[in-house]
Amino acid sequence: MAVITIIGAGMMGSALAFPARENGHEVRLVGTHLDGAIIAHCKATGRHPKFDRPFPAGVLCYRAEEADAAIAGCDLVICGVSSFGVEWFSETMLPRIPERTPVLAVTKGLLDLPDGSVKTFPAYWKEQAAKRGRAADINAVGGPCTSYELVAHDATEVTFCGERPETLRFLKACLQTPYYHISLTTDVTGVECAVALKNGYALGIALSVGANRKIFGDETLHFNSQAGCSARRCGRCGRCFACSAARTMRSPSGRATCTSPCTAAERGWSAFCWGRARASARRWNNCRASRRNRS
Repeated sequence: MAVITIIGAGMMGSALAFPARENGHEVRLVGTHLDGAIIAHCKATGRHPKFDRPFPAGVLCYRAEEADAAIAGCDLVICGVSSFGVEWFSETMLPRIPERTPVLAVTKGLLDLPDGSVKTFPAYWKEQAAKRGRAADINAVGGPCTSYELVAHDATEVTFCGERPETLRFLKACLQTPYYHISLTTDVTGVECAVALKNGYALGIALSVGANRKIFGDETLHFNSQAGCSARRCGRCGRCFACSAARTMRSPSGRATCTSPCTAAERGWSAFCWGRARASARRWNNCRASRRNRS
């Protein structure tokens, strides 16, 4: 059994208390300085105010001022703050976490730097820790996962990314359940760019829906234009094979096959989709093999 401390009582961080506790771990949910009312409600009712079902029995709740007690002796810290709390977590909580303790962040977004470049939150937190003369093992989770569906045990597929494979395997062992499926990758940049920018691609299809409603004046579905937008998106994804920082897009030889320039969004989305496609293929093959064995 591991001791897992979740910092931030928002919906996504709190939702991870379900697989963590259901796997038999000690779970400590710590509110930020803005989560006082949420923590009070959780303590009084055993349920997050945004969720329809209660926490698994045994989830412990702490106020922000009790963070030191919640962090003491923990084996894993889950950062559940929103993008608005990135600096707060860096300045207030990260210095309290022992260097040997891995951190798994659910925070989505990218830092927009003055020179026009972007930086992932794990890279930022590691950089801030280094400025204090400390090391930090920062990992992140990405994927199409809404908190309320995770709480409802809807089948969910996510990707954990980080620099150390042994840490990623530990995180997966702590949190994977029959409904919470986890793939692993060391491609932090690819996953983090994807989770931050994936909605931009979805908007392409949504725009085609809106345009057709304006042109035709009805709710009829027009799949040709939606497919066309999707095809354009996939074409742009392919442009990143040559210059992507996303290592999952590299061929086994390490060489790429295209020399077209690409954007950070294309690099991230392509890495994410490619990794997910490979994971889905593995699961499909395993399922087929299992069915053959049963027959």
